[in-house]
Amino acid sequence: MIELKDLNKTYKTAAGEVNAVRNINLRIEDGSIFGIIGFSGAGKSTLVRCINLLERPTSGQVIIDGTDLCTLGRKELREARRKIGMIFQQFNLLSQRTVEANIRYPLEIAGVAKDKAAKRAAELLEMVDLADKAKAYPVQLSGGQKQRVAIARALASNPRIILCDEATSALDPITTRSILELLKKLNEQLGVTIVVITHEMKVVEQICDRVSVMSDGCIVEQGAVHDVFLRPKSDTAKRLIEPSQNALTIDNTPNSLRLAFTGEESGAPVISDMTVKCNVMVNILSANTENIGGKAFGQMLIQLPEDADARARIRDYLDSRGILYEESDDSQENTKTEGVVL
Repeated sequence: MIELKDLNKTYKTAAGEVNAVRNINLRIEDGSIFGIIGFSGAGKSTLVRCINLLERPTSGQVIIDGTDLCTLGRKELREARRKIGMIFQQFNLLSQRTVEANIRYPLEIAGVAKDKAAKRAAELLEMVDLADKAKAYPVQLSGGQKQRVAIARALASNPRIILCDEATSALDPITTRSILELLKKLNEQLGVTIVVITHEMKVVEQICDRVSVMSDGCIVEQGAVHDVFLRPKSDTAKRLIEPSQNALTIDNTPNSLRLAFTGEESGAPVISDMTVKCNVMVNILSANTENIGGKAFGQMLIQLPEDADARARIRDYLDSRGILYEESDDSQENTKTEGVVL
């Protein structure tokens, strides 16, 4: 388990002090995939680097499995860091080393015998589907392949925690999806805890169990992904979920209902099925849903009919399907927290 208690990180600059991380209290359960999301400058990258003390906190505690890393000496901290892998946005591969040698590198530093390190590298290349690239050099790889190598390297020492600092930001959407699917698979197979730093809500929707929203160095909102996605409370979360300044939202659209799709298995198409079974027509005002790995992610804003009985039939239908929804204030407010999708 990762626990951050009253964590602060302050930088001293010529212009004065910069409070990059302020009074962070956070708990991340073993085996979970936890997202930390926010816009540029929110402090999320500084926060994740405090977890393995690449950035030493100005004050507070970083407790992993009951041990406060801030109290450890240099040797003990090195040992603790071997159980914490890290994946970076720009891959950070050694250009003069082959793929296999890049993966071996942390094992060599740890003093692992060459034959054992080579065997471990081969196992990891199979795991990330790059067995045929062992002798290739980073310059010969695509961005997605480079990130797979970086993931394999992060796993070399059998870490219990993987920190991902904007690991997909330099990748195209299709490659991003494949990398997130790989991380999800590794989490399920190895039980490794994954902390994902991102500014993209789609990343959180696809992979994370819980999420913290950061702004100006503070956590302004946190909870289960579907709860934050369904009813964002902070301005930052609302902007991340509804990024267009001119987009229709439930707050400014009378008599509307927002459906939230957070990755549960798809059933029958919701809108067409609802119109048939409820014998009512609805107007789709906006939508940003997509299918990822057979699961739907996103949201849809629909305008409800004026007829109260028709609106009641829609609510009953959504309740029976367990579909996440939120109504505008001028409608009967009703929120459900179990999800089925388009």
